[in-house]
Amino acid sequence: MTKKKTVLIDLDGVLNNYNGNFDEEFIPEIRNGAKEFLQSLYQNYTIKLFTTRNRLLTAKWLTQNNIDKYIQDITNVKEPAFLYIDDRCVCFDGDFTNTFNQIQNFKPW
Repeated sequence: MTKKKTVLIDLDGVLNNYNGNFDEEFIPEIRNGAKEFLQSLYQNYTIKLFTTRNRLLTAKWLTQNNIDKYIQDITNVKEPAFLYIDDRCVCFDGDFTNTFNQIQNFKPW
């Protein structure tokens, strides 16, 4: 049996409709298409959720949105993974000048 590669997915701004107004007691609604995305990804990858939010609140949110079955674990640690999916990132391409320019011009989607 081949071991599936792990993908770490950020919660806020990727799976939910986070708009930058953080409320530690409330997780925004699930983003349209997120469930179908996880269903497809789950076929070939181990999915872990990356978030600094309260683990219990996050687990409850996953269950309420019926997507808990696709998530193997919830972590706030950047664990070894094949790929990281985040709405606030720059992909380093080996060119520091290009990376600096991307940082200077960065806007969350």
